[in-house]
Amino acid sequence: MTRKKVKLAYITDDSARKATFKKRKKGMMKKLSELSTLCGIDACAILYSPYDSQPELWPSPLGVQCVVARFKKMPEMEQSKKMVNQESFLRQRVAKGNEQLKKQLKDNREKEITQVMYQSLTGKGLETLNTVDFFDLGWMIDQNLKKINKRIESLKKEAQSLAAAAAAAAAAGQLIIKNGGKVPEEKPAFDTMDAIQGQQWFGFAGYDMMLPFGDANQNAIWPNGFFP
Repeated sequence: MTRKKVKLAYITDDSARKATFKKRKKGMMKKLSELSTLCGIDACAILYSPYDSQPELWPSPLGVQCVVARFKKMPEMEQSKKMVNQESFLRQRVAKGNEQLKKQLKDNREKEITQVMYQSLTGKGLETLNTVDFFDLGWMIDQNLKKINKRIESLKKEAQSLAAAAAAAAAAGQLIIKNGGKVPEEKPAFDTMDAIQGQQWFGFAGYDMMLPFGDANQNAIWPNGFFP
């Protein structure tokens, strides 16, 4: 069973107000004790009420004096940095509520104008709109056009990237097909030397030039600079 939300308003009934005070005071003291124990901080509380002649001090009069003395040693700017009273606290709450209200009104207005825009695309007339509505509708259309153009540019860049990748893959595939389905490998230099050394060589007595056996047109493996 969910707890009922408490309405923050002054309790007019005396007995109910007194019972609430005792209950809330006990809960606040418990929370202060838990906060001090779990986080290792110094805390104190001074409670004045119409039901007691003397203020109630937590955790003790000596503990309150230590915390207050430590607080007074701080610079004045530091003392009032995060200090709020009831008036300033309510002002902060009101300002926060106004900001949330403005945001919600803006969201509702955008949804309303968006609905009008979609209805106009189906053929519904715009005779009921006033000048402010037309301005808001124009702004909404501009925002949607900007989003569409941005999406188009993004898709163009993606298509260009995919086309470049596909062209590179196609070029690599053609190269593999030309080589009989095998990726071409560069042969090291010593393989070529072994093939050359494995040939039969025929030499002519008295000449330093050596030609491969059976080479009748002087096309030597190593070209000679003097005999083209």
